[in-house]
Amino acid sequence: MTTLTTIRTRVRQDLRDTDAANYRWTDSELDRHIQRALDETSRFIPREASATLNATAGSRDLSLASLSGLIEVEAVEYPLGQFPPSYAQFSQWGATLSLLVDSAPASALPVTISYTAQHTLDGSGTTLTGVQEDIVATGASAFAVLGLSAAAIDRLNTGGSDVSAQFLAWARAREIAFRQLLIQHARRNRVRARRAYVAG
Repeated sequence: MTTLTTIRTRVRQDLRDTDAANYRWTDSELDRHIQRALDETSRFIPREASATLNATAGSRDLSLASLSGLIEVEAVEYPLGQFPPSYAQFSQWGATLSLLVDSAPASALPVTISYTAQHTLDGSGTTLTGVQEDIVATGASAFAVLGLSAAAIDRLNTGGSDVSAQFLAWARAREIAFRQLLIQHARRNRVRARRAYVAG
């Protein structure tokens, strides 16, 4: 199972920073770069999820507060049990979704929300796929070296005066690869069999 520790180790391997007695980056520094890469990956390739919430009798409004990492609501199925499925029009303001239907639900009827969300990556696991894990690791290593190259400016370096420039060139190439991967795998670029949602 892939965890934050797994990704951090992978990033250290990419950075050739595997001497535990003399790490160039601390765990917390790498975790910050990993989080940044995870955030950017989630914007391009978000997690696709669905959840069934119960409406409040007499109200068209539902709270979305329980949808962890919510990015965007894609579709709202209401009422359930129809074939083909019945998709209701809706509006959203903050964490409140309003069903744009003629009559408010008369009881606590179920409503299924299809949405995109932020990926998770922590000590217990991740929602990233294998390819997405590689993308995050690529981005994190780029951000780590970009930070290091900035910090190396005007500092005495035993590797020579062009070390900072070499770091920067490697990081920029890595960052370009990261952004190309994001575009290549972006959700909007995927070919998916879909039909238009028709409001019931």
